Amino acid sequence: MTNSVVEAPPAQVPDELTPGHSRWHGLRPYAPLAALVVAAIVPYSTLNLPGVFEGPLNSPGTLQLLAVCLVFGGLAAGYDLLFGRTGMLSFGHALYFAAGVYGTDVLITRAGLPLWQAALLTVTGGTILAALLGAVALRTVGIAFAMVTLAFAQVGAILVARDFGGLTGGEEGLPLDVAGLPSALVGVANTVNLYWLALAYLALVVFVVHRVSGSPTGRVLAGLRDDERRIGVLGLDPYRFKLVAFTLAGGLASAGGVVYCLVVSGASPHVTSSELTLSLLVMVVLGGPGTRWGPVLGGILYMYLDHRLTAFGTSDVVNSLPAFLSHPLSQPLFVLGTVFILAVYFFPGGLASLRSRLHPLLVALRRSRPSRS
Repeated sequence: MTNSVVEAPPAQVPDELTPGHSRWHGLRPYAPLAALVVAAIVPYSTLNLPGVFEGPLNSPGTLQLLAVCLVFGGLAAGYDLLFGRTGMLSFGHALYFAAGVYGTDVLITRAGLPLWQAALLTVTGGTILAALLGAVALRTVGIAFAMVTLAFAQVGAILVARDFGGLTGGEEGLPLDVAGLPSALVGVANTVNLYWLALAYLALVVFVVHRVSGSPTGRVLAGLRDDERRIGVLGLDPYRFKLVAFTLAGGLASAGGVVYCLVVSGASPHVTSSELTLSLLVMVVLGGPGTRWGPVLGGILYMYLDHRLTAFGTSDVVNSLPAFLSHPLSQPLFVLGTVFILAVYFFPGGLASLRSRLHPLLVALRRSRPSRS
């Protein structure tokens, strides 16, 4: 009788313990800094991407488009502090962004203040406005809260459209008087400085939101999102914490309005519309609510598509198509809506969920590769 020895199959090393995976986890804390450095040196690149941008990366038109995308990436991240991290659906967040845009423009153009004073007063005023209106709106919950915030935003839109006090320029908007700006922010040649200013704003918002989310206050906000009654049972005041989040988000939106006013050199009534708040909601859902980078990516992608689809809709390629195709494709909102529906259907967690959804597929492909002898 012979003894047979059954050899055990080779142990499978978990992916988390593989050298490549370990090195990646060691480098992950530095990934945001690396992304910031890459974004900061973009103006030094002459790379031309036909079809993606209308000119090289360092051209003024491309840098201005990227600056607008960065501003709205930060604005979406600030709005996510309300929606994704605290569970508050506000339809009036555009009001505080508009306060930043028009406050800066009015104080510089009408009052003749220097930029630093106008920016300081605007951000302070926008934060105080958010605190006052939030103190009233947060007396309600759910749909009632959303409707109250929408009503406040509509009041602001009416005041701007009717040129209250002759300050806003009405439906024509208010061009920014560049004579009151530093020379480094004036002229096409200095578009790169506006790009860096927008990048600094995005970095500031991400830093603030991340620090708040990781603090004890952030954990309370997450508890409010999941179950507000449990927070009350623990002896904490939900109203106070929600007011903090509402005020902070409003202040960040006002700061974004200051930067946006400088990037586009003026103010126009579209920044007061409720459609802008709905666009912010779409940005957050598209990127992934409650995640660190999802709202940022959603805001950047949405604004990029919004600008590029407008040019695409009037291009010769679309005009040469049959009418049943050219008409819908010439409407940017139609294309954006289609993209949003498909993204929500196939990726319910937004862009931030792509990694977790693709990871099992990548692992399966890696294991299916023939091993080297």
